[in-house]
Amino acid sequence: MALNKVEICGVDTTKLPLLKEEEKKVLFERIKQGDQEAKEKYIKGNLRLVLSVIKRFGNSNENVDDLFQIGCVGLIKAINNFNTELDVKFSTYAVPMIIGEIRRYMRDNSSIRVSRSLRDIAYKAIYAKENYEKRNLREPTLQEIAAEIGIPKEEIVFAMDAIQTPMSLQEPVYNDGEDALYVMDQVSDKKNKEENWVEELALRAAIDRLGERERYIIRLRFFEGKTQMEVAEEINISQAQVSRLEKHALKMMRNYLT
Repeated sequence: MALNKVEICGVDTTKLPLLKEEEKKVLFERIKQGDQEAKEKYIKGNLRLVLSVIKRFGNSNENVDDLFQIGCVGLIKAINNFNTELDVKFSTYAVPMIIGEIRRYMRDNSSIRVSRSLRDIAYKAIYAKENYEKRNLREPTLQEIAAEIGIPKEEIVFAMDAIQTPMSLQEPVYNDGEDALYVMDQVSDKKNKEENWVEELALRAAIDRLGERERYIIRLRFFEGKTQMEVAEEINISQAQVSRLEKHALKMMRNYLT
């Protein structure tokens, strides 16, 4: 992948603007009021962020223009969902979204495709892990995840490895002229609440898109730990109806978050 290109997708990378912190705040206030011109200026002012992120994919065979476009999609998603009221830098919030968008593109378009069955196993394991943590307030062991979804732990490890893109924890993914942002900064750390805020922000936005009854069911099931039968009794519908509504709500949330 030719990362030394001066022009990417018609953009002269030697002339990318760099916004000051005060400019960012002012622009975001205008963006929240629906100002499209401010949004375009904010996007252009953060294209260096996209360019920095795609450099870590330099060993891939993907076209740099394609990755830049996909990275811009992740940048726009980050702008659309960023909450300025939380004490989180925009770059900290945006980098994982840009990387995630590029990874999804590369997985879907890889010449060595991960089979559908492997992806299904990996996503089941991730979903089971998240649910277990909510119910038990601790991270499950591999054996517990395997028991939860009824799949041998060896198959889970193989599936999880298949969907991952290796990276160095010390690799810088962005530098805005101040402190560099490293891959390690994006790794989960229970002492670092910043990532939790970012996850909560995205999850809250996904839940807000649900209908009132579906939001209530999700709260009872995953935040209060109630069974489907208990939920059914509380809102006076059948357990089968709760199951259908829950599945529909989770599907909508997954679609939004991905």
